[in-house]
Amino acid sequence: MSRLQVVSGKGGTGKTTVAAALALALATEGKRTLLVEVEGRQGIAQLFETEALPYEERKIAVAPGGGEVYALAIDPELALLDYLQMFYKLGGAGRALKKLGAIDFATTIAPGLRDVLLTGKACEAVRRKDKRGRYAYDCVIMDAPPTGRITRFLNVNDEVAGLAKIGPIHNQAQAVMRVLKSPETSVHLVTLLEEMPVQETADGIAELKAAQLPVGRVIVNMVRPALLDEAALELGLEQTPRTAIAKSLSAAGLGGARRGGNAERLVDPLLEQAAEYAERHALERDQRAVLGALGLPLHELPLLAGGMDLAGLYELATELRKQGIAA
Repeated sequence: MSRLQVVSGKGGTGKTTVAAALALALATEGKRTLLVEVEGRQGIAQLFETEALPYEERKIAVAPGGGEVYALAIDPELALLDYLQMFYKLGGAGRALKKLGAIDFATTIAPGLRDVLLTGKACEAVRRKDKRGRYAYDCVIMDAPPTGRITRFLNVNDEVAGLAKIGPIHNQAQAVMRVLKSPETSVHLVTLLEEMPVQETADGIAELKAAQLPVGRVIVNMVRPALLDEAALELGLEQTPRTAIAKSLSAAGLGGARRGGNAERLVDPLLEQAAEYAERHALERDQRAVLGALGLPLHELPLLAGGMDLAGLYELATELRKQGIAA
């Protein structure tokens, strides 16, 4: 099992939810996990129904299996202060720079620097050990930027290492890339069974592989339940006489079968819904085929009828465990 699991996906696919469910699934297996947020949206706090996360590792859940979930919202400014103290012993000077606004200026004017700090902090948590030589966390889950930016985000340290040929910056960048390009890391992509998210997933996988970054699994989120089997779809309600449909509706207690009755008025809306369902089913079948051709492990998570809350998060975590993703 990879110790750093990066979760990305097109906006709107629910990547933060999947990352949180994965952390819970691993904790239920007895793992001590750290769930890292890098975009400053406080999505993790909302999912776990807790207050906004500070720039510190805070326990937010204890799973039934005895494992724990810690969370960290990485602040680029504070991460830069950590970096200055760690490599240049500029703790006091760094705080003075922050008061002058230099830290905010540096992290805003140079987006690449922000990515270096964010990935570096996550990789530090992966490598960190306690006094007895044991890893501080069994697994670190990163709720990463969207698919369109994930390769550049993860690969930024490679660019920095090439620019800074020697010194602590070069060494730190190389250390981060050794983690990101090793079997310790897996990059999972979250998608929906829709054309645009699936295409972006395929493009993202190609970019990650070209950059020699380790691709993990494809997770299809919010999958609608199957209402009709293949036989019913092949038959099609359009091929069934309208009178027979009206009689079936009447038998189900939905009005009489007489002309103009309640059952007959329901036939047209029913046929429209059936046509819409058949069209969507065909689209989803085609997108499954595209995802299957990518040659990666494929998992599906259901669309929760009651919406997403903490109970729903645990439900998704249970589903991930059933599918073996947390083993």
